[in-house]
Amino acid sequence: MSTQDKLTHFDAAGNAIMVDVSGKAETHREATASGRIKVSPEVYEAIEQGTAQKGDVLGTARIAGILAAKATSSVIPLCHPLPIAKCSVDFQMLDAECAVEARATVKVTGQTGVEMEALHAVSVALLTIYDMCKAIDKRMELDLIHLERKSGGKSGVFVR
Repeated sequence: MSTQDKLTHFDAAGNAIMVDVSGKAETHREATASGRIKVSPEVYEAIEQGTAQKGDVLGTARIAGILAAKATSSVIPLCHPLPIAKCSVDFQMLDAECAVEARATVKVTGQTGVEMEALHAVSVALLTIYDMCKAIDKRMELDLIHLERKSGGKSGVFVR
């Protein structure tokens, strides 16, 4: 079986398509993604102490990440709109790396998975941190955005 045969977002002629999930059973599906933003000591301190000029950086980034999960299908062209049951976005301050880790978990009962929603939530949460702190230092770096775990559906459990 070729790689092309495994890709479900293409028809026999190679055209991009939205996968037909109408015949799939609804199951509980969950995905967790994470990523980091490396920042300067000044930015780190402003986030940690809540002194960034634009306000509550992590609180705003949390809301942005949740909104992003809910809006994934409007940004990623072939994603299905999903009735998200739960989305959490949490942060951990990483002193040794002078970084902030974002972790998003998304849950749904549906016919397709929520990996893209979790990845989108993390990405937008980190971008929001950048946006809120860029006046202090524009050298921030987003990295290590990845799927950590997913469960549900035909492919079952994946753990990175």
